[in-house]
Amino acid sequence: MHGPALSGWLLMVLCGVAGAYCLLRTRGITGEERRAARAEAVMGFGMAAMAVPAALLAPPAWAWAVYAVLFGGAALRTLWFLGRGGHHLQHHLHHLVGSLAMVYMAVAMAPGGGRGGHAGHGAAASAGGIPLLTGVLLVYYAFYVLTSAGRLIPVAATAGAPGGGGSRGTQPELTLACRLTMGIAMFAMLLTL
Repeated sequence: MHGPALSGWLLMVLCGVAGAYCLLRTRGITGEERRAARAEAVMGFGMAAMAVPAALLAPPAWAWAVYAVLFGGAALRTLWFLGRGGHHLQHHLHHLVGSLAMVYMAVAMAPGGGRGGHAGHGAAASAGGIPLLTGVLLVYYAFYVLTSAGRLIPVAATAGAPGGGGSRGTQPELTLACRLTMGIAMFAMLLTL
């Protein structure tokens, strides 16, 4: 993760908290929801690890390959669940886009990868602007954040109503807020490319 150290710290904390919440959420749910929560926890912790400011811990050169393999595996797993069908198709597609975006960022941030590697993101911006793929991902995540925020507002307004809690101890507004937080973090991370 490149850019000011404060933004890196904030992204690291937010993504770590979101990942921890998703991991805790797996205890109260089963089936498809549990798999989604696990995938979101992996995404949150992976984003937190990628957002660690370089001033604190400069990742070894091989760390970016580990990220690429980890999220490439997550993308393959999501493709497998997409092939099985089900009623969570839209959510699986979002996980697929997220996993592939993480692979893309890992490759772009690797030393010698992308357009100049870990130390060269400033050079990438001056050497032709934002790549098309980064732009498409930024548009996707901007749209995702705006639609997620729109879904969160009505849920938060009715959360105090009788029966407003989620099933088996989960709270849908916290789950939406967690997903919104990770969407905002992904957008911010993509901006640094």
